[in-house]
Amino acid sequence: MKHLLFMLAGALIVFSTPAFSQEAPPDCNASENTMRTKPYTRDQGDICIKEWEQKVKELEEKLNGLQMSIQKLNADLQSENTALSKSEAEIAALLEATKEQMDAFGQKIGVLEGKVRGLKSLGESALADRQDEVKGYEAELNAMRGNKISLYTPFFNRIVDLAREIRSLYRETKAKEYIVGTWAENRDCLWNIAGKADIYGDPFQWPKVWQGNTDQIRNPDIIIPGQRLKLPAAGPKTSDEVKAERSYWRKKRAAMVVRTSEVVPSATPSTPSKVNSIK
Repeated sequence: MKHLLFMLAGALIVFSTPAFSQEAPPDCNASENTMRTKPYTRDQGDICIKEWEQKVKELEEKLNGLQMSIQKLNADLQSENTALSKSEAEIAALLEATKEQMDAFGQKIGVLEGKVRGLKSLGESALADRQDEVKGYEAELNAMRGNKISLYTPFFNRIVDLAREIRSLYRETKAKEYIVGTWAENRDCLWNIAGKADIYGDPFQWPKVWQGNTDQIRNPDIIIPGQRLKLPAAGPKTSDEVKAERSYWRKKRAAMVVRTSEVVPSATPSTPSKVNSIK
């Protein structure tokens, strides 16, 4: 009788054990197509659901931790920005400048940096012809150095770097020469020389030729055939050239007023045979 009871109990245990327990555990990371091909049993599905719920819980905990870290970092960043703004205000006060003036100064440095980059991209020949611009940029930078705002460390470092770059742009220019011909054959005068296509292509640039040769030309109306004239680099007239031109025309107008006020009935203008006039 006891033997029979043991056999019945063993049969009950065997039939009550789930069928999938003898199978391999379900692959809860399988693709959707794989799951459709070989569907899981309800018990296998429950195992995967519990596994996924655990993973979701872990990811939510990580997300909450990251969000808390981001909030802390934002608070730290706001605190640092506040401290930075306060420091900048204190620096501006020491430099006797407003924030707007500080910003404008920084923009001015940026503009000059852009101009210098433009020159650095030129070839050697083109750069040699634009040495007046290099000098102008250096003068502009030196003027900026005279402003107290230039002592602000970020600006100071940029100015030092900019000065180094400007110095690297200097080149020795090989001055071109032009040998003056005769008026009869070449129609040479400063006006016509400046207007030649291979020189300036603009007759209004004649003061450049004059000011580049003041050791030879006292009166720009008179040049002598055979003179070897140095030709300054092409470009806008310098302040000295503009002043010389204005002075020339003032003297011309004054001379015309004097001549018109004089009465010389038999005056006949002479034409020099060995000199050329400006025009």
